[in-house]
Amino acid sequence: MSAAISAPDTLPSRSVLQALPQPIIVLDEQHKIQFVNYAAEAFFGASLSVLTRQKLDDLIAFGSPIISLVETVVQRRAPMTEYRVRIGSSRFGDERIADVFASPLSDVDGRVALLIQERTMADKIDRQMVSRGAARSVTGLAAMLAHEIKNPLSGIRGAAQLLEQTVSSDEVPLARLIREETDRIVGLIDRVEVFGDERPMEREPINIHVVLDRVKLLARNGVARGITFFEEYDPSLPPVFGNRDQLIQVFLNLVKNAAEALERTPKPEIRLSTAFRPGIRISVAGVAERISLPLEIVIEDNGPGVSPDTLPFLFDPFVTTKTNGSGLGLALVAKIVGDHGGVIDCDSRPGRTRFRILLPVASGAFQQSSYEVSTK
Repeated sequence: MSAAISAPDTLPSRSVLQALPQPIIVLDEQHKIQFVNYAAEAFFGASLSVLTRQKLDDLIAFGSPIISLVETVVQRRAPMTEYRVRIGSSRFGDERIADVFASPLSDVDGRVALLIQERTMADKIDRQMVSRGAARSVTGLAAMLAHEIKNPLSGIRGAAQLLEQTVSSDEVPLARLIREETDRIVGLIDRVEVFGDERPMEREPINIHVVLDRVKLLARNGVARGITFFEEYDPSLPPVFGNRDQLIQVFLNLVKNAAEALERTPKPEIRLSTAFRPGIRISVAGVAERISLPLEIVIEDNGPGVSPDTLPFLFDPFVTTKTNGSGLGLALVAKIVGDHGGVIDCDSRPGRTRFRILLPVASGAFQQSSYEVSTK
């Protein structure tokens, strides 16, 4: 906010504030909440009638810089901004990072309006762009080394096979170990080479629920045997323009990761959900038009969660929490999602891990207006 605003009591002002996608809170001189818009109700998970019975101090964590921001705005009678504030509240389980804009109301002393711009999605999209840059680096490395490495490995494997036939029975396990490890390295190189595959893929309008049903069928008869599945599907979801096999690969990989994370969970559950959200529009350098991503697909499990130290780098190549993991599975998932024009993020805490994928609708399908997050 660059200037003081009027009180929200008049109908035009109230309509404008209600239309904004960012949470708006109006406080009196005692920090008591006088008004919140619809976005603020959704942000804090409470209705207008509940929130207006509270003070700001009751709503956010003790010692929050937002309190001092409000006090300074009142003293100076001038708008101020606090960037990257951690907002904690008993109404949502984890902290959220946001920019908070505060402005005094022009007609009443002591009253302040707060606008909250959550940074989560913008930061995650920025991180996606960094991850894709890292993936492109892996692509260059794969193209340069794959041929040079595979040729000698082929010779080593052939020699190991000959040794298995000629050495004594006591030495056969060692020869077999050489062959198996050679096969493992070749398999790893093959997976890295996937990042360099820039061939155009065949696409068509895909019903994402058909893909998820296929993934569930495969998982229930394999890695996720014994795990309870729940589905919450939006039956009116429009199709996505994509490649069926690659989308199955994406969601099967995510379900497989969830199943492996649930190995020690007493009552393991995986929840698959879809929804048509207002979504976001992202602005990407080099692309003239902003991209709308209203299709939301979520894979959620009730496992132990992802380490906070690992979470920001989860989609980078060679980052893994598994003892024998290659660290390429989620990097490949992010690449495929990116190739489909979408983004993926992960929100995790003990007892709940959510992988959320946002995708564009197929051309010609109904698209809903959405708010914008710039990544330029």
